[in-house]
Amino acid sequence: MAKNRPNPAQWVWYAFGGKLPDRCAEWVLHDVTCPTWVLRHLGRALTQLAPFCLLVLLPGPLWIRLVSILLGLLVGLFYSVCYLGETAEHRSIKHGFAPGVARETRELRRDVNRAARHGVGYRPWWE
Repeated sequence: MAKNRPNPAQWVWYAFGGKLPDRCAEWVLHDVTCPTWVLRHLGRALTQLAPFCLLVLLPGPLWIRLVSILLGLLVGLFYSVCYLGETAEHRSIKHGFAPGVARETRELRRDVNRAARHGVGYRPWWE
């Protein structure tokens, strides 16, 4: 998998919604389905919101500029988290996977991990 990772410039392009070369398709599926996929998504979201920090260069009181940046980042992260699953699904579809593959892969990994922890016949009380 390491040889199919995007380089830093490609990753920034990917973070802003661009399509990676076909050789990176499996890395994209890993990116949106691995156990840390939510943290990876937040990292991409913060990369997208980073240029917003340039507001600190505007004239005016520093506290207004800092509060504006903080509130803008909070709103951006809120919307990013609200569309977390849809964004991951869209990224996987863009890279050639069928609709639903990312979600199904995450569910399968969750079920396998649950079975490994609790045994094959385990069912949580809420199911």
